[in-house]
Amino acid sequence: MMLIEETAPPIEALPIAALRGHLRLASGFDTPDDPAETAALAGFLRAAIAAIEGRTGKVMLRRRFRMQLDDWRDRLGQTLPLAPVQSVEKIEIEDGSGTLTVLDPDGWRLLPDMQRPMILPAGVILPHVPRSGTVTVTFTAGFGAEWADVPADLAQATIMLAAKYHDDRGQDGGRHGMPFGVSALIERWRAVRTLVGRGSREVR
Repeated sequence: MMLIEETAPPIEALPIAALRGHLRLASGFDTPDDPAETAALAGFLRAAIAAIEGRTGKVMLRRRFRMQLDDWRDRLGQTLPLAPVQSVEKIEIEDGSGTLTVLDPDGWRLLPDMQRPMILPAGVILPHVPRSGTVTVTFTAGFGAEWADVPADLAQATIMLAAKYHDDRGQDGGRHGMPFGVSALIERWRAVRTLVGRGSREVR
C-alpha cells in the first residue's frame, strides 16, 4: 500500500497561540511574537501532529489522501487506513497498460467507522483489479477544518508533544520518545490494525 497526503493543514489552522501560551506559562515570562518563532512553533506542531496521527491512525485536521493498492485486501470490503473518513471522492482502477477507469459511485459506498472505515460494494464484491494493475482511492479524512474540531485529549497531547520537541531542540540521543502523559492521552484513540482481510484477528 502507498498512502500519499495530497493536502496539508494551513498554518492558520494550527494551534500556535495555544502552544505559545503553554511554553510561556512554563517559562514564567512573556516575550513579543515574531515571524521566526511562529514558523518554528508551526514546525513543532506539524511534527507532533504527524507523530500522534501515526500512532493512532486518526487524522486531526481535515485533508485529502490518496491510497494506492496492488489489489483489494478483501473484495467483500476494503478497509481504509485512517479515520474519521469524511468522504471518498473517487476510486480508480488502472489496468497496468495505462487505461484508467473511474468506478461508478453507485457501485460502492463508504461505511464510516472511527476504527475501521470501509469501502463496501453495492453488490456482492468490489470490481476486479487486473494482475498488473492498481486501484487508487482518493478520500478526505479528519475531525474538522479547525483546531476546535479536534477532540480535547488529542489536542492537549499535541500541545504537550510539540512543547517537548521545542524543549528538546538541539539535543541528540534518547530524548525523542513519546512522553508518558502524551501516550496516556492518546491511548483510547490507538488504531486497531488487522493482519489480513475481513474477519481476521485484530491486534493493537
